[in-house]
Amino acid sequence: MISESENLRRREANYRPLTPIHFLLRSADVFPDRVAVIDGARSFTWRQYADRCLRLASALRRRGIAKGDTVAVLAPNTSAMLEAHFGIPMAGAVICALNVRLDASTLAFILEHSEAKILLANRQFADLARQAVAMTKTSLEVIGIDDPEAPEGEIADWTEYESLLETGDAADSIVWPDDEWDSIALNYTSGTTGNPKGAVYHHRGTYLNSLGQLLTFGIGSAPVYLWTLPMFHCNGWCFAWAVAAAGGTHVCLRKAAADTIFDAISRHNVTHMCCAPTVLNFVVEGAETSGATLPRPVEVMTAGAAPPAAVLRATEALGFRIRHVYGMVEMHGVIASCDWHPEWDDLPAEERARIRARQGVRTVLCDDMKVLDAKTFIPVPADGRTMGEVMMRGSVTMKGYFKNPAATDEALAGGWYHSGDLAIVHPDGYIELRDRSKDIIISGGENISSIEIEDVLYSHPAVSCAAVIAIAHQRWGEVPCAFVELKPSYEGRVTADEIVEFCRGRMAKFKVPGTVKFGAIERTATGKVQKFKLRAAATAGLRSALFRKWR
Repeated sequence: MISESENLRRREANYRPLTPIHFLLRSADVFPDRVAVIDGARSFTWRQYADRCLRLASALRRRGIAKGDTVAVLAPNTSAMLEAHFGIPMAGAVICALNVRLDASTLAFILEHSEAKILLANRQFADLARQAVAMTKTSLEVIGIDDPEAPEGEIADWTEYESLLETGDAADSIVWPDDEWDSIALNYTSGTTGNPKGAVYHHRGTYLNSLGQLLTFGIGSAPVYLWTLPMFHCNGWCFAWAVAAAGGTHVCLRKAAADTIFDAISRHNVTHMCCAPTVLNFVVEGAETSGATLPRPVEVMTAGAAPPAAVLRATEALGFRIRHVYGMVEMHGVIASCDWHPEWDDLPAEERARIRARQGVRTVLCDDMKVLDAKTFIPVPADGRTMGEVMMRGSVTMKGYFKNPAATDEALAGGWYHSGDLAIVHPDGYIELRDRSKDIIISGGENISSIEIEDVLYSHPAVSCAAVIAIAHQRWGEVPCAFVELKPSYEGRVTADEIVEFCRGRMAKFKVPGTVKFGAIERTATGKVQKFKLRAAATAGLRSALFRKWR
């Protein structure tokens, strides 16, 4: 029997903390002249990309960034955002990629809560950055990214990003993690239960999930990856690091639209992309209008609201090969996949699409994922009917929520991460979501809090009671639907358009209700709104009767 002894101890030669930083350095060594990043008219080889990341790390340290500090980034899918994913960790700091679709007040909360020392802000979002910074009570330096492809914005008196890089030296030492449990990224939820919560990622989790993504997606050497997924979503589901592990090419895309997607695929010979089902719908509609076709099959990983079977069928007919996955911020992104069985290829198209819409089974990097009774932790039967809560555990689970021990303890209680998602288990072991216990609305890949919208509605002087649910939408997957009970003195005096405009001035555009229905709202004896009745009413005809443009 082999037992632990001094002779078998960890040494520098046989143990190093896992970190995705190694992926960058390897590709720079092995593929120095291969194109790593294509960003509009600019491109960088792996040697050049690594040099820029190293200089960013050096410049940040020379500007006072220390180990464990937070550096925030407000930018679209650009080369600077990719550089931040390596440069910030190589400075020993933690990257906080900000959702560019949030309003200034929410961004201000995140900047203050995360204790960000520096904000890298793209010129396109300069005004938004100024508004957010002005709302904070902390002082932080803003570095302006003078993006030549940005449609608007002025960085004015900010230090410019390229000038910042010039102050760094690629020969400076990298700040390696002392332990693979060290923090590498801080990703905020979309505030589904009030203020956003910051999920803290560790070097170990990002390293493992990056490699896991390559396995789940079936990615070999030298992929050409199109950035149709925002990098602020779980660091692009860890593909900001995974593409480096494969020595591939990043193709930056600022806006996911059908014409730009088809153009990029054709121009750069794209092999892989990720997106919400909403984008798949854009692609299908764009192809119908323009007649665009694919020069070769493209692998697509999609997640968010369950993709409609019709969209899956139409997308596959264009030549896209779909992999439906499931995940969340707290699990470093993707945690389950609807792994495909070859025998399913012979099924009718409608049946294939129905199976593909399931969330599936745990990925190779997820130690365990089960659908459990939320109180007893007993697995529900695999009968395709009984619902339970999806729970998982393993090395790709977040460290916890930053400065929120109560929420951390609740989320990780009983040795499991509690997703809050309700699902059934089919006889073959594949799970399928049926509801969300926290009433999260997933619209175009964005999580929207019904509580947040309700709070805004309640602030309207005419509103007595408000309840928000999700209703299905062909383009966005889901959209918020607001049920409003008016005060007696306002009945007949307030229109749905007025309510929508009231919301539009108080929240991000993607959160604004697309439908408003007036009437009495049923409540229980304790005052709780019976949302299942509202969902039934919406399904019975509200969608077709009152649907309106909401973006």
